[in-house]
Amino acid sequence: MTILQAIILGIVQGLTEFLPISSSGHLIIVPWLFNWHFLLNNADLNKTFDVALHLGTFVAVLVYFWREVIELVGAWARSIARRSLADPEAKLAWLLLVSTIPAGILGVALESFIEDRLGKPWIIAVMMIVFAGVMYAIDHVAKLDRDLDALTWSDSILIGVAQALALCPGVSRSGVTMMTGLALRLDRESAARYSFLLSIPVVGGAAAFKAAEIAKNGLPSGTAMPFAVGILSAAVSGFAAIWFVLAYLKRNNFNLFVIYRVVVGVGILILIVSGVRSGMGI
Repeated sequence: MTILQAIILGIVQGLTEFLPISSSGHLIIVPWLFNWHFLLNNADLNKTFDVALHLGTFVAVLVYFWREVIELVGAWARSIARRSLADPEAKLAWLLLVSTIPAGILGVALESFIEDRLGKPWIIAVMMIVFAGVMYAIDHVAKLDRDLDALTWSDSILIGVAQALALCPGVSRSGVTMMTGLALRLDRESAARYSFLLSIPVVGGAAAFKAAEIAKNGLPSGTAMPFAVGILSAAVSGFAAIWFVLAYLKRNNFNLFVIYRVVVGVGILILIVSGVRSGMGI
């Protein structure tokens, strides 16, 4: 892996983790598009680098929401001590934890199946297009008349269950949580904010789980610099993506992301049908 490749993949991870366009799908499609065999031929390196990039986006969301994180953690701790959820921040902290559970359970249970069966370029292309239609429909019919204070326990469970669908590359974790939020009548900015706060335990937990598996062996020889620039690129681009989405959704709908998903999905299918790239991967 070269430093340039690490930078590109870091930027891709940072942007697509928070834009509703699927980070897992893009991290498969980019090496497939450029015919980079190094990750496919080195499964252990692939998993290790994936952990590194998720660490970068985890840092990005922590830095961006550091005030909210401190408030939520403090309120959560006080709620345990007082056995009370009277504080709105305490309730939000518990709602986020509840939403984390379904994806965490299914992620561990289905990790091998997802890696072996669902990471095919043709599946990613189809899911990019299908979820673009879902996104367009929900965005244009939802009432959008609630904020985060109005979320209920059943809402948090529904968002958590929907988030588990994003385990399929091409769907998008941020996209599916935002759309579920809109379907529950959250305004666009509130739905995005909940999605990003939810990424803290989800992305952080996934990175910690995978890191524990590879901690025994350390980094592969000669990869320290690519890993460092990959983490930095993911962190910087992730921070920029969060800022952009929250600012953009204050005044705009999701049409930009719908169009992007359709264009990318159709483009992938054209490359496959024309024989330029294999629909099964590199």
